[in-house]
Amino acid sequence: MSETHLSRRERQILRVIYRLNQATVIQVQEEMEDAPSLNAVRTMIQILETKGHLKRKKKGREFVYSPSKNRVSAGFSELQGVLETFFGDSIEQALAAHLSKGKAKISDGEYDRLTELIEKARESEGEKS
Repeated sequence: MSETHLSRRERQILRVIYRLNQATVIQVQEEMEDAPSLNAVRTMIQILETKGHLKRKKKGREFVYSPSKNRVSAGFSELQGVLETFFGDSIEQALAAHLSKGKAKISDGEYDRLTELIEKARESEGEKS
């Protein structure tokens, strides 16, 4: 992707398209909360296509847009950008900030999975040394 920064509206559009798997400009606008004009949605979709987030194909008289990456890959790229920009590339600082807000609730199962992931990461780091 040429640029990873996404505006609030761009993220909103991507959420709609990921949820629907593919959509026309009209379908995106219909699914958006507090949607801007059709021309504004069209412009933002074109920007997302230029940034490499979306691809399009002609279907009849319209273009149908779909994600150019799967959700996990796209999310990882965005997360990397947030970590680098706001947390000095530190997952610890990001997680600490998230948890300190008090809104994040971690279930016992999530805690166990996170602990397991941390242990696996430690083990793989030990193997690299």
